[in-house]
Amino acid sequence: MNRFFEYTTNHPFLIAAAAILAVLAVVIEMRHRSRGASAIGTADAVRLANTGALVVDVRDSKDYEAGHIIEARHIPAAEIGSRAESLKKFKEKPVIVYCDAGFTSAGAARQLRASGFNKVVTLSGGLNSWRQENLPLVKGGAKKDGKH
Repeated sequence: MNRFFEYTTNHPFLIAAAAILAVLAVVIEMRHRSRGASAIGTADAVRLANTGALVVDVRDSKDYEAGHIIEARHIPAAEIGSRAESLKKFKEKPVIVYCDAGFTSAGAARQLRASGFNKVVTLSGGLNSWRQENLPLVKGGAKKDGKH
């Protein structure tokens, strides 16, 4: 224990930097959890999708038609709040929301949670991470807002 005190007195800037980084890490984690943001990786997304989770693409129509995850419903991020009612049968099921990089989907996930969806997660890294893993994409606009 004496060596610890000796170290702290000899290296106050290192100790201060470590303390600041630790506090910063705790604050970032608490903000992340308070927002209800829950991101999952591609492997977990595949597992959830294969067990019946709803997959929602919140990108614009052009991007959706250029390539999207199999069975993904298309609801642009700007319309997610107004069109959440059409997805009410999925309120108790897992819902995976994704965009290109994962930033837009976080806001859409918050809107869905505010509408009563309890199991909403985002795809960490968005469709970019999906592509990096060489997972399959479908082209075209077959499914929109849950309607075939």
